[in-house]
Amino acid sequence: MQKTQRLPPTWLMGLTNAPFGLTGGFCAVIIPQLLAAHGIPAGHIATIAAAILSPGFWIFTVSPMLDAWFSRRTYALVFGSLSAIAVAFTVAHPGNPGLVEAVMIPGFAAAMLYQGAVGGWMGSLVNKQEDSRLGVWFAVSNIGAGGLMMVLAGQLISRFPPTLAGAMMGAAILVPMLFFLAIPSPPPKRCPARESFGRFNRELASLLKQRQVLMALALFLLPAASFALTNVLGGTGSDFSASERTVSLFAGLGSSAAGIVGSFLLFPLARRFPLRPVYLAIGIVGAIFTLSLLALPRQPWTFAVAITGENLFQALAFATSNAIAFEVIGPDNPFAATLFTVLLAASNLPITYMQFLDGRGYDWHGLAGSFLTDAGISIAACLLLAYMLTRWRATSPAVVQPLTPIPENAD
Repeated sequence: MQKTQRLPPTWLMGLTNAPFGLTGGFCAVIIPQLLAAHGIPAGHIATIAAAILSPGFWIFTVSPMLDAWFSRRTYALVFGSLSAIAVAFTVAHPGNPGLVEAVMIPGFAAAMLYQGAVGGWMGSLVNKQEDSRLGVWFAVSNIGAGGLMMVLAGQLISRFPPTLAGAMMGAAILVPMLFFLAIPSPPPKRCPARESFGRFNRELASLLKQRQVLMALALFLLPAASFALTNVLGGTGSDFSASERTVSLFAGLGSSAAGIVGSFLLFPLARRFPLRPVYLAIGIVGAIFTLSLLALPRQPWTFAVAITGENLFQALAFATSNAIAFEVIGPDNPFAATLFTVLLAASNLPITYMQFLDGRGYDWHGLAGSFLTDAGISIAACLLLAYMLTRWRATSPAVVQPLTPIPENAD
């Protein structure tokens, strides 16, 4: 890192993640609404949505390019612009499900690569003391931008012609990238990835030999704090006798507000405790909260408590996982964007498979089955990881060291 360069406030650097949040909110919420408005069956919509969001856990396979050839700022500008164009095009042509899928799979992939580029860029600039703060603001900008997209899209689509509404939504995704003007962008460093993608496996293997990366991957791949119930509860309003308006209110803006509050809770926790135990504590306390819902009556206010609480814990877990990723990356890491994308993909995977398992729990014993499945698996994962973390700390330095860069002349 160039110590003489003056960095902007950490909160501003964290807000560079807003384009990803805007695109993610569009993919997760607005696309299903657009397709439903054009008479597409619910089952088909679910399949399309799953395909569009699938880059969340496979995009790491092309992530090495983010650390080669061009600066991370350049990659962020390119992929952020591509995601904005995809959103604008989809809003203008929502009636063809095949076309929506064909455009938005690469569109969301571009958004994921954008997040990897800015995550590696910002993470390699800040010092260790700012890791938690940057992780919080990355989560806040993601959640807040997603909530903003829910409001913005509804207003624009209902008031303007599709082409104009799409153009304005695409422009909204581009606006936060103006923050780039205030952030120094180190030139790309020479690294093995510049040669070809065929060398990715060797580069990734070299990273995985470092124990702090292995521990971070274990934390994120196991469902210690996935809180996948947030994606299940939105469809269970009838179990609580909740009206569509109540479900929409608390699953939309209410959840976004709870997510922002949850993200900020990391500030006092990170000042007092190491990040990894905090992450596991979030998983255990959140699982206990989930189990406590079994004792509450199936009333609309219980739905509000459940979905708000689950979103709060999930956001706090996201902020903590971001901070752990930035801590693992360390300053001036030549593979910062690659590693950030790999860790991001690892944290997305449990949300996918736990959503499936929670659904099987619902088939087994209704809402109580989902709660028991989600909380039971989470507690078991946290206990296993706590044991692994204790063993890891017993044989590792007390302070996490920055990752050792791969030598430029490595064969």
